Amino acid sequence: MLRSTPIRFESWLACGAAAAATIAWGFWYAAGLTLSHYDAKAHLVVARRVIDNLTPGWQQIGAVWLPLPHLLNLLPTQIDLFYRTGLFASAVSIVCFGITVWASTRIIRTATGSLSGMITAALVFALNPNLLYLHTTPMTEPLLIAVTFTMVWWLYEWLSDEPGRPIPAKLTLILFAAAWTRYEAWPIIAAAVVFTAVVRFTGRASARTVVADLVRLAAWPAAAIVLFLIDSRVTVGSWFVSSGFFVPDPTYRGLVVRSALAVWWGTHQMSGYVIEVVALIAAAVIAVRRRELLVTTALFATGALPFSAFTAGHPFRIRYMIPLVAACALFSGLAVGLLEQWPHRGGIGVATSSGRRRTGFTLRRGTAYALAAVVVTSALVESPPWSGNRAPVIEEAEWDIPVSIERRAVTRCLAPAYHGEKVLASMGSLAHYMQELSAEGFAIADFVNEGNGTLWDIAMSTGPAPYVGWMLVEERAEGGDVLAERIRRDNSFTRGMERVCDGGGVALYRRVSTP
Repeated sequence: MLRSTPIRFESWLACGAAAAATIAWGFWYAAGLTLSHYDAKAHLVVARRVIDNLTPGWQQIGAVWLPLPHLLNLLPTQIDLFYRTGLFASAVSIVCFGITVWASTRIIRTATGSLSGMITAALVFALNPNLLYLHTTPMTEPLLIAVTFTMVWWLYEWLSDEPGRPIPAKLTLILFAAAWTRYEAWPIIAAAVVFTAVVRFTGRASARTVVADLVRLAAWPAAAIVLFLIDSRVTVGSWFVSSGFFVPDPTYRGLVVRSALAVWWGTHQMSGYVIEVVALIAAAVIAVRRRELLVTTALFATGALPFSAFTAGHPFRIRYMIPLVAACALFSGLAVGLLEQWPHRGGIGVATSSGRRRTGFTLRRGTAYALAAVVVTSALVESPPWSGNRAPVIEEAEWDIPVSIERRAVTRCLAPAYHGEKVLASMGSLAHYMQELSAEGFAIADFVNEGNGTLWDIAMSTGPAPYVGWMLVEERAEGGDVLAERIRRDNSFTRGMERVCDGGGVALYRRVSTP
């Protein structure tokens, strides 16, 4: 089957997936949902603020999120159309969807040669409304999934090649890129490097060769992480920001079993029990019988990050399990391919009689097709593409919509009375509202925020009235922002300012006199 299938078939499947995402984008853009998640807006702000800022510069890339997604959008977001609508960032996500399907089908093709496995994986990807929706937004998970899937494919390709072949440059670059995309990539990279060592050692490579290759593989992502830590230290004074951006939730804090169950539950809520179980069985079979494919199972290591976050008290976010949903899509296709190929490795149908061979070939193909039908049916039943806004990720993205509608009262109060005075606001809590205000002509340079260093520090220490004409305070989300906490601690902080309106948990203050 591998010989009869043109290699460009994977490209056609990838293009089909990208076309499906494009259609989905049109649907959700018309519904006003591509920017409904507050992080989708905040990512656009982080990219734009590097240039559009009172204090522009590379330091504005920040230290909480990893930099690669914002570097890709840095220049496009300087164009108002792309900044206000997220069109370019959404296009990047759509392309990432196609790349992910391409890498997945390449893995299945190389490992099993199964056309039915490739089609199954592509359909599971394209039919999942959670994956489709996220790949129409400016969120950073699409880039994470595309980069890590491509990384695993190239690593498997290198391991499958002739022993002693040098590590290709594209593999080292993709390792660096993955380490700069999202934190979920870090455990994937670590697991991939370890599994690479296992595969090389079982392939009887010398210890010296294996160690040398591992050092070369690990050097690039390690360099990326070190550069990020240095940037964090320079910009915010801390080597790594792990707290301060959420209120601890006791639901999972310190509870290992409950946190693990939350990861499991979130994954099957978005993909379905059947697909999740089939994928995990395929991963187990690979670990036992197909050691050369072991590196692909590193994709499941992404679950380590939400698990550790929940045990540390981070509130549950079902979106954190979306990389696991993508991994399940790949491994459901691998399961079909492995089942179709299985007798080749010893089993039914391998005998001296040509009739017995034909019988086994027909039986294994029929079984594989049956599994493919079960998996695709499960995708249609357990997480149907027509579920619309009831898909878990979309429901989570809609949390901020009622609040954003309430915030319009603040916009109606601020916009007509604004005449170029600076606005004090915490970007850590109101970046998404700053992006919303761009529709009224506001630029990032109109705001004084934490990224402005001394300007922010002076306003926070002596009070805002001498330096800005307005102040926006988030009083509700996460218990209120740093400005709300400052006001609660010292009422004199707002001297010279008056509260003029509020909405959606945001209060607007206007300067009435200079102390």
